Amino acid sequence: MVNHSPFNDEITLAEQAELLGKQAMKLGLIPSFAVHHFPDSWQFYIPDFHNSEPLTPEEAYLTFKKKIDAVRTA
Repeated sequence: MVNHSPFNDEITLAEQAELLGKQAMKLGLIPSFAVHHFPDSWQFYIPDFHNSEPLTPEEAYLTFKKKIDAVRTA
């Protein structure tokens, strides 16, 4: 079985989340986002008046993917 996942580890997952974030911005789904790079992790921030907590790369990836997929299937 071949794995067609766009990421293989935490770094590539974070990179994919960042790409999806840029795509979500281009589609007008989010106004902006920020990524804080630390030696051992990345934290994603999406402006939201209800939730100001940083997202992990996994949470950011899923959030961006959900928003983009919703537009594609609409």
